[in-house]
Amino acid sequence: MVTPENLSGETGAQREPKFDRDASTTAVDTAIVLLGAGVTAITHPLLYVKLLIQIGHEPLTPTVGTTMFGRKVLYLPGFFSYAQHIIRVDGKRGLFRGLSPRIMSSAISTMVRSKVKQTIPAEEVENVSDRDDLNTSLRKVVKETSHEMVIQCLSRIATHPFHVVMFLVISVRCMAQFVGREIKYRGLFSCIANIFKEEGVGGFFAGVVPHVLGEVIFLWCCNLLAHFINTHAVDNNFSQAPAVRSYTKFVMGIAVSVLTYPFMLVADLMAVNNCGLVAGVPPNSPIFKSWVRCWAHLSHEGHLFRGSSFFFRRVPVKAMALTEE
Repeated sequence: MVTPENLSGETGAQREPKFDRDASTTAVDTAIVLLGAGVTAITHPLLYVKLLIQIGHEPLTPTVGTTMFGRKVLYLPGFFSYAQHIIRVDGKRGLFRGLSPRIMSSAISTMVRSKVKQTIPAEEVENVSDRDDLNTSLRKVVKETSHEMVIQCLSRIATHPFHVVMFLVISVRCMAQFVGREIKYRGLFSCIANIFKEEGVGGFFAGVVPHVLGEVIFLWCCNLLAHFINTHAVDNNFSQAPAVRSYTKFVMGIAVSVLTYPFMLVADLMAVNNCGLVAGVPPNSPIFKSWVRCWAHLSHEGHLFRGSSFFFRRVPVKAMALTEE
């Protein structure tokens, strides 16, 4: 019997579209990797300063300022002041400490995610339309989000050892070395040897649980909130409804990322904690037995959002009172 599948296997004309598709997919993946590398390089100084703030390193003296109500407060240095301090200590190249492993990690993550998508293809799911009832449209969103979650978790778990070795160790720990001026983490192979010798296999997955949890919560909250807003808040009779719906998910992503920030903070702190660097041991940081203990400590100190802002960072009220005394 002649079937479409047989025809596609017998004629060369039918095989060409598949080849073109594969070539197109490869070209797109390459373009995404190159674009990601460029964005990573441009934003690296921001991440560097953010990490130093996250681990609690404040080398500069706070400045006295006033609020709009005339009350005196102490402001911690913003991004530009912090960046200038790094330049004074390490030069302009110091702002890009740990950049190479970040680019490698980003490229590996992109390629693995692409391969996982190909291995676990999504089922045929139609886009949500105005003709769908609430139950049907919600099922579609749940189905799509579940597939995205599987892709995200598998790619994250598969690449996390590379993130820890290449990013969280060589990059994050290299940046954290600024605090104590150490040179413990430099090369890839020496980092692998040090981690395995001192922390065992578990060291390669430091911070993976809060990282994955944060990404899963972000994915579900972002997709479900965008769906309910587009379904219940945006009127179909409104002429700009399609344009508003196209930006809803983007706006929800910004809002939800603020709420899930503590998960990323805990993941970064656990990557540095008790690794032999000054930044990860007392008195700079307590030693945490688990990421839950780390979360509890940050919550008790009111620091769950430490490093989430680069500007107008105030000294805590207690510290302000001690300074005045």
